[in-house]
Amino acid sequence: MSQFDLTLLIVPLLVLATIALLLILIMPWIEARALNKRRMTLALGRGHSANAAATGGGQTAAHRKAIERTLKEIEERQSQKVRRRSRPGLDKRLREAGLTWSPFTYWLVSASVATGAFVASSSLGLPISGAIAVSAGLLMPRFYVMFLRHRRLAAFAAGFPDVIDLIVRGVRAGRPLADCVAVVAADSADPIRSEFRQVVEDQSVGVPMHEAVEKLAQRVPLQEVGFLAIVVAIQNRAGGNLTEALSNLSTVLRGRRQLHAKVKAMSAEAKTSAGIIGSLPVIVAALVQLTSPEYLAILYQTNAGIIVIVACAVWMSIGVFVMRQMINFDM
Repeated sequence: MSQFDLTLLIVPLLVLATIALLLILIMPWIEARALNKRRMTLALGRGHSANAAATGGGQTAAHRKAIERTLKEIEERQSQKVRRRSRPGLDKRLREAGLTWSPFTYWLVSASVATGAFVASSSLGLPISGAIAVSAGLLMPRFYVMFLRHRRLAAFAAGFPDVIDLIVRGVRAGRPLADCVAVVAADSADPIRSEFRQVVEDQSVGVPMHEAVEKLAQRVPLQEVGFLAIVVAIQNRAGGNLTEALSNLSTVLRGRRQLHAKVKAMSAEAKTSAGIIGSLPVIVAALVQLTSPEYLAILYQTNAGIIVIVACAVWMSIGVFVMRQMINFDM
């Protein structure tokens, strides 16, 4: 009986792995472009409605043209940013996560994690210590930064409607917008305090308010902050009632927050099911390895077994990616 040629199995698996890797790398880029375009369209719509509510029906033609020109310039700048970079760089992601690391420090941490994983897997006698070390060094620091970034942006979004209300009350009391921003920078909690403190510092060196708020929108990639930048830019160039515009913006943000909570509650069951389905094979394999190591030894001690592990990992990754896209609701 002739021996099975492993090349016949390796080639299609490599092709499938390459296709899956390309899909994983390309899909976030395509989604980022579509999401930015959708968010910009929504932002422009909100800008029109907020300004209409602020200025009423007595707008002059020159006023409307100034608003349209401002919105068009903002849309062009956003489109240029999307074309130039669809995903933030490493230094920007580190800053958004609230870390003071430099890219060199990040890669140094990655190398340290990889070394620790290699030593630990070698001490356990695992034959794929190199693969484990590379995976740990590349993935664990990245997931850590993503977790901190998501938590920081979520905390900023949760407290942002209260910040808008504080600014509205200050403006209604007759205080300038710059003083209201300074109050937010002094009395709010992090991360809102640190970001608005940077706005105050930008103003102290002569940066206009609308440009300082636009820089805030660049540092904090949230749609809500982009709305604020649009409202302030329109008020600066076309005039209008800033109090009414900010009040309408606060109402919109609170409505979006309630809708987000409702969607999160409705999709909790699907996300839990996907997490259980995705983690069950790994947990079962780990438990079998602990209880009966000889049962799974053929998978990592033979070439055919290693190929099977790679194929299973590729198909599991594709399945997890598809499930994530099915339960991912972006608003």
